[in-house]
Amino acid sequence: MTVLVRDIVPISEARARLTELAEEVVERGTEKLLTKNGRGYVALVDARKLDHYHALEAEHAGLILMQDALVGLQDVAEGRVLNEDELDRALTAVPVRSKGKA
Repeated sequence: MTVLVRDIVPISEARARLTELAEEVVERGTEKLLTKNGRGYVALVDARKLDHYHALEAEHAGLILMQDALVGLQDVAEGRVLNEDELDRALTAVPVRSKGKA
């Protein structure tokens, strides 16, 4: 969906108009992009649309997993496998990144 200029609202303005903006989002099916210091900050989206977005995201993740599983099965069928020692070496060669650090 295209965000129109009228759907871009500074967060300072949104504070005063939150109920009005929320009603517009629900009644018109629009989305509002709230800005902070002139940059996109958060969005106001109908809760049903958000549920739909989450369902699509979960479906996409499932499709990616299935695709990866098919690649793995094809690897096995074509003999591209590792024995236990090769797997251990491959896993120890990959550095582990701790969570929260980029």
